[in-house]
Amino acid sequence: MTDPISDYLTRIRNAHRAGHKVVEIPASKLKQEITRVLFEKGYILSYKIVEEKPVNKIKIALKYHPETKTPAIKVLKRVSRPGLRQYSGVENMPRVLNGLGIAILSTSRGIMTDKEAKEQKVGGEVLCYVY
Repeated sequence: MTDPISDYLTRIRNAHRAGHKVVEIPASKLKQEITRVLFEKGYILSYKIVEEKPVNKIKIALKYHPETKTPAIKVLKRVSRPGLRQYSGVENMPRVLNGLGIAILSTSRGIMTDKEAKEQKVGGEVLCYVY
């Protein structure tokens, strides 16, 4: 696997399309931080790190609308990829869906959203868009 972040996003996308309540993903520190941001912003219900022998896993409880059963995450789009890295400074930070969505960035101060990066005045690599 050459791009673990794309694999992470694709597993969440596929689980939503199949209507699953929980998805298991192989864990890494970067994936744990992205999951933390998704949880803090209300895109997932909860998550848990399961420690197993060969590889730790992240169990994510997906969030759906109670009446219409539509997923909370409409779009998960990978921006920066191994073949073409996308960086953004503070002055040209991307706005996702005119401020309704979030961009997840990898900065020198850790993984954060575009709004948090603007507040802290740091730029970084734009990992993905969520809305």
